[in-house]
Amino acid sequence: MYIEIMTKRALIIGGGIAGPVTAMALQKAGLEPVIYEAYGRGADGVGAFLTLATNGLEALALLDLDGIVGGLGMDTRRMRMISGTGKVLAEFDNGGQTSFGMPSQTLKRADLYGALRDEALRRGVRIEYGKRLADARIDRGGVRAAFEDGSTAAGDLLIGADGLHSRTRKIIDPKAPKARYVGLLNTGGFAKGASVPGEPGTFYMIFGRRCFFGYQLSPDGHVWWFANPGRKVDPTPAQLAAITPQQWRAELNDLFKDDAGPILPIIAATEDIIAGWSTYDFPTVPKWRNERMVIIGDAAHATSPSSGQGASMAAEDAVTLAKCLRDVPDTAKAFEAYEGLRRKRVEKIVAAGKRNGSGKAPGAVGRVVRDLVLPPVMRRLAKSDALSKMYEYPIDWATKVA
Repeated sequence: MYIEIMTKRALIIGGGIAGPVTAMALQKAGLEPVIYEAYGRGADGVGAFLTLATNGLEALALLDLDGIVGGLGMDTRRMRMISGTGKVLAEFDNGGQTSFGMPSQTLKRADLYGALRDEALRRGVRIEYGKRLADARIDRGGVRAAFEDGSTAAGDLLIGADGLHSRTRKIIDPKAPKARYVGLLNTGGFAKGASVPGEPGTFYMIFGRRCFFGYQLSPDGHVWWFANPGRKVDPTPAQLAAITPQQWRAELNDLFKDDAGPILPIIAATEDIIAGWSTYDFPTVPKWRNERMVIIGDAAHATSPSSGQGASMAAEDAVTLAKCLRDVPDTAKAFEAYEGLRRKRVEKIVAAGKRNGSGKAPGAVGRVVRDLVLPPVMRRLAKSDALSKMYEYPIDWATKVA
C-alpha cells in the first residue's frame, strides 16, 4: 500500500535575523518554510551591531551556520566595566568559547542579516517581500494568513518571528501586553582614526556620571561604540526622527564631558552618528501560542541589549522549535513542548538584562552605591554558576523531544 506523507508548510512572519534561522532549522527538520517580510526589501545597511554569544553560536552550528557568521565580525572574549572616574569596577569572561573553539562574536546587524538571508536563499527557502501581516486564522486544520496588500497564504502552521511589535503576538492574544520601555535610548557609530587605548577582544563598558558608553576596537583599527542616553518618557518615533545628527553629537558631548576615558575622542572621530531608538523588553508574555500559531525571538521575550543575548535567544528558539515540530506530530503539542523547554530560561535572561540596565542611569547617589557594590557583586557572580548557565545551553539535535 502506498501512503503519501505530506510535508508541513510553515509560514514564517518576519524576515530579519530570526526568520531565516528559523526557516533553515525547519528545513533541516523536514518542513517546508516560507518567509513573509513586511518591508519591500531586505535590511541591508540597516542598524548598528550586536553580539552573538557562545550559546547562540552553538545553536547556529547545528545548522552549519557557524562558518558563515564567524568571519563577519570580531572576537569578544571579555567585558571590562569602568566607572566615569576611570576605575575598573569588574572584568569577566564573555562566555568562554564554543565546543569548536569560537568565542562570542560582535558583528554588524546588517552583515549578519545579509549572510543569513543569502544562505537561506541558497538552500532554497522562499522569501516574499512587501507582505505585512494583517490577520491570521485557523482554517481547515491549518492556518491562513492575510496580508495588507490583499494577498493570502495558507499553511499548516504560522510562526511569528516579527519582533518587538509583533502582529502575530496580538493575533494569538488580543490582550497581549505591550513592550516595557526601560528608560534608555540607544545610539552609536563607528569611529575612524581615533587613538584609543584597549585590548583586542575586550568590550569596554563605561558607567559615566550621566550616561552609559560601550566600545570595542575592531581589527581594522576602527572603534565600534554605543551610548544609552536616559529618557524618563518614551519618545514617539516622530520625536526621535526630529533629532538631527548635530543634536545627537551635542547631547553626547555634554553627557560625557565630565567622564574619564576616550569617549569624547571616539565621538569626535565618528562621521555619522546612528539615529537613536528606544529600548524595550518584555518581563513576560502570557500566551506564546494557539493550536496553529506560535511566536519566537523578540516577539515572545524581547530582552534589553544589556543582556547581550537577544540574537542568541532567537537562534536557540529556532532550533528548539524545529526539533519539537520534527518529533511531536501534533502541532499544538509541539508548540506546548517548545514553550515548556524555553519559557523559564528566557524569562530569567530578560530579568537579568533589566537588572543590568538599571545601573546605567542611576542618579548621583545611585552612582556612588553602584560603584561600591558592583565589584564585590561581580566577584561573587564570577565564582557562582549564574554566568555559565547563561552561556551554556546544549541542544542535542539527534535526541528526540519527549
